[in-house]
Order: sequence, then C-alpha cells, then structure tokens
Amino acid sequence: MWRTKQTPDTAHNQTESIHLDRISVSGKLRLLDMAYSRLRFGVFSMPYVSIILAWFYQRTNGGDYRVLMWSAAYFIAAITSCFIHQAYRRDAQRLSAELMYLKWLPIVQKSALLHGFGLFILLPLVSQTAIFEFKYIYILTIAAIMAGNATHQAPILSIFKRFFMVGWNGTVLLIPWTLHDAEWPYAMLLSISYSLGMYRHAKISHHFFVRMVWLEEEGARLASNYKDAKEAAEEALKVKNVFLTTASHDLRQPVHAMGFLIESISRRNTDPSLRSSLMDLKQSVHSVTQMFNSLLDLSKIEAGAVQIKNEIIALDPLIEDVVSIFHEEAKSRGLQLRIKSTHNQAAVDADAMLLRQSISNLIHNALRYTKHGGALISARKRNNDWQIEVWDTGIGVAAEDQNNIYSPFFRHQHAWRIDSEGHGLGLAVVARCAGLMGATYGFTSRDGRGSKFWLRLPAVANDTQAALRAQDAHAATYTHAYLHPLSGQCLIVDDDPLVCQAWESLLLSWHVQVRCVASSLQALSAINAGFQPQVILCDQRLRAGESGFDVLRGLLERCPNARGAMISGEFDSPELRQAEHEGYLVLHKPLDPEKLHVLLTRWLSQLDSNQ
Repeated sequence: MWRTKQTPDTAHNQTESIHLDRISVSGKLRLLDMAYSRLRFGVFSMPYVSIILAWFYQRTNGGDYRVLMWSAAYFIAAITSCFIHQAYRRDAQRLSAELMYLKWLPIVQKSALLHGFGLFILLPLVSQTAIFEFKYIYILTIAAIMAGNATHQAPILSIFKRFFMVGWNGTVLLIPWTLHDAEWPYAMLLSISYSLGMYRHAKISHHFFVRMVWLEEEGARLASNYKDAKEAAEEALKVKNVFLTTASHDLRQPVHAMGFLIESISRRNTDPSLRSSLMDLKQSVHSVTQMFNSLLDLSKIEAGAVQIKNEIIALDPLIEDVVSIFHEEAKSRGLQLRIKSTHNQAAVDADAMLLRQSISNLIHNALRYTKHGGALISARKRNNDWQIEVWDTGIGVAAEDQNNIYSPFFRHQHAWRIDSEGHGLGLAVVARCAGLMGATYGFTSRDGRGSKFWLRLPAVANDTQAALRAQDAHAATYTHAYLHPLSGQCLIVDDDPLVCQAWESLLLSWHVQVRCVASSLQALSAINAGFQPQVILCDQRLRAGESGFDVLRGLLERCPNARGAMISGEFDSPELRQAEHEGYLVLHKPLDPEKLHVLLTRWLSQLDSNQ
C-alpha cells in the first residue's frame, strides 16, 4: 500500500485545535450567531413538542395541568424570544462587532441556561404522577434534543455547556428517583455514557466550526496580502517600465552617435587593413541596438502593452546574427562558438524579437557555465517543426535541480563558483518568451558533462522559401543603392553636441549639405539666412523645453516643399502617438545608417523629380 509521507510539522498542523482566541471578533460573532440561531429554533420548536407531551399526559392523568402549564410557559418563552431577536437585529446594525459580542454573549448564555432548565424541570414535576412510559418518552426526547444541539450550539461551547449541564445532566441525576428500582442502574450507566459521548461530540463540532472560521479568515488575509503584493508588484513594474522608457533616450544617444561616426569613418577609410575592424564595430553597435530594443520590448510585454506578432523567420541569418554578438565573449573565455548551418532550409513561424531574445539567453547561459570546450548552435528538423538546439560542454545540471532550472532567480550551487554574475533570470525569460510564442522548450543534461537546451517552433511551408529569397534580393537592392552618393540639403534639430557632430560627419560623407541647430529659433535663423532644407529631421526631446513635434510642424509649414520626420529615443509617448496619428514618420534611435540612406535617397530623388 502507498502511504503519504508526513513531516512532523504537517502532522502537527492536521491535529492542532484552533482555539477561539485565534480568530477575530467578527469571526466570534459569526459563531455566536450560529449558536443563537440554533437556540432560537429550539425554543420555537418546544411549544409543538410540549403540546404532544401535554396531550399524552392528560390522557393518563386527567385533571392534572402541570404539563399543560409547562407547555404554556414555552409558548410565552417563544413569544419573548421574538422580541429578544428584534433587539438582537437592531444591535447588529448599530453596534461594532466587539460591542455586539460582549453584550450578547452573556444574554445568549443565560437563555441557553433557562432553556436547559425548562427541559429539566418537567421531570421532577411529574416524577410521582406520570406513568413509566411517559417518563421514558420524555427522557428520550431530551436525549434527541441534546444530540441536535451538540452540533449546532457547539460553535460557542460555553453556550452548549450551560444548556447541556442543566438540561441533560440534571435529568440524569433524577433517574434513580424517577425510574423503578430494578431499571434505574442500567439507565443511569447508559445516560452517563451518553453524556460523555455528547460532550465529546460537542467539543469536536466546536473545533470544526472554529477551524472553519479561522481558515476563512486566513484565506481572506492571504488573499488580501496577495492583492497588496500584486498591486505593489504592478506598481514596481510600472515604475520600472517608465524608468526604462525615460532612461532609454539618454542611453540611446551615445549609441546613436557612435553608429553615425563609425559609418562616417567607414566611408572615408582608405586603409584596407581597417575594414575588418570597422565592420566589427558596426556589428557591435548593431548588437547593442538590438539589445536596447529587446529590453524595451520585453518591458512592454510584461506591462501587457505589446501584441505578439508571428512572422516567417529564416533561422540561419538570425542565428548567425545572434552568434556574432558572442564571438568576442567566447574568445575571451577561451571557448569555441560554432554554428551548424541548415543551408538556408530552416524557416519558422515565430515572433522575431522573442526568438532573438531566447536564443541570446541560451547562448549566454551556455558560455557562462562552460569552462572548457565551447558551444554549438544548430537547427534540426523534427516532424513539422524546427528544433533550435544550444549544446555546451559545461557543468551540466544536477538531477535535483532540473525541476527548478526555469524558475526565476534560481541558480544552483556550482554556478556561483563559476560565475558570480547574473540573477538566474536568463532561462526564466526563455520560458516566458517560448510561452508567448506558443513554442515548446526543454533540455537534457548530465551533471559535469554538459547540456542541450532547445526550442521547438512550427516550420513554414516550402513555398515560403521563395518569399524569403525575394526579401533577401530586396535587401540587396537597398545595399546597392546605399553605395551611391546623395545630394541635397538637410536640417537637423538636435541639442546634443555629440549627436550633431555625428550627423554632420555622416551626412557630409554622403555628400549631403547639413545644418544642425538646437532650437526652433536657430532653425528659423538658418532658413532666413538662405539655407533651404529639403529634409527636416527633428529630435523629440529638446532641452529648451520646446515640443519637438511642434517645432517640426512649424518648420514644415515654413518650408512646404520639404519632407520631415520625428526622431526619438523613446518608443511610446503621447507626442509620438499624435505624430503617427497625423501621418508623420517617426524614426527611433539608434538609427540604422543604411535605412536612413534609403529614406534620404527616396525623399531627395522625389523632390528633385518634382522640381
């Protein structure tokens, strides 16, 4: 047989009796209300019971009205209880729970005592006149009444005690004087056993009711704590997202300028030996840009502000792009980082940002916990899916840790000795991204021998490969156009000197005349001095307090033949939403020089043809 293993604490909690003082006053008042309701029911039902007993007694003892008078007393008690109940309901509406409990507990206890006395008193009244059968029936009636009240009066045990001690125990004491000499010892023993059983049953019922109220209050407390913690977490998440959105502008500024300066240097470079280094620099800037975008997108996903957009993604270019980010890190650790290509056969249906983030985290995790050897990234066909795999020769995952490996903030003990950085969020993010994409994920590992982490995504149909090749051809057209110089005039409104220098260096390398200004006043001065821009690019945030969108609209009204766009380091603001709603183009920092070149080529050529 299977046996459930219990810890000492579990066993203790299952047998622990919750005492009345561990629940709130409002909980005690609920228990009092239960006991009082049962007491009222008992008093109201007694006139009906007493009428039957009075009729039975009158048949055998005609002319004796003691039982009838006892029945009339219970009728009066039932009517009196109605007035008492009205007072109880009035106090329940106007008194606090504490005052209500303190006032009515003694009243209900006294009422229970009187009800018990009312049950007991009939037996000594008729002990010398009633027939044997009547006495037995009456004793059995009291026993049945006690059995019902042992459960329903037990929420407040002190109420039942008063009712029970007088109503039943008083009756038991009268048994020797009530029954025949030959029968009372047996009846006495049975009655005493019944007393012990009923009292124990009442205590068990009492603990049940108290525990029920305690569990309800504990559940309400935990629910309240959860609600408070959830609201605090949501507020912290909101503050974090606002901080990231705000700080991203300042963080993107130097990256934005760096990208332009590197592109400008590349255009002017005549030394073949520097081309490889410049390409690596361009790739590094591109990687940082992707990291910014991923960070902000994940923040928006956490806030529920982003809809997942699945699209057709060619795996080989994406994996190569992500792996290029980690080449220097792998080299610095003395590790090999290799890719097993699918020869452009692999394409999946997924969200590009989430997939990139997932693969990045898996590679980073593999390098972090590998001391010797390296990592291999591959994609394998599995039925109608492509499975992206990241293999490493690292420390592996122990069997006891494998159930927690995707939990937030979890890092097993060997990880801290290898790499003290990180907070155990990488794989948790992978699990979340996979869940949002509808992908499956998992891993296999041998402690001390390495691991394989994988993501499985739906493969696209074969006829989509032509579309992917068409996209590559389209990108190649852009690259070809990117080699041709431009001509025209461009006005840049930006108050960051470093960014302005980068703009001038880049646009001059493209043979575009450029003028950088920091405010609308300087822009109007340049135009009045004879500078006629064909393109106006305006930063959203200007330190003078001006609205970048208002400045752009004002300059385009002054130069109706010019084309313009907003440039921002943020991704979501009322100003940007308004600009996009009114049909203005919004570009986000850091700008990709190649895409900027394509945009300027189209705008300047259109303006030349119109002229």
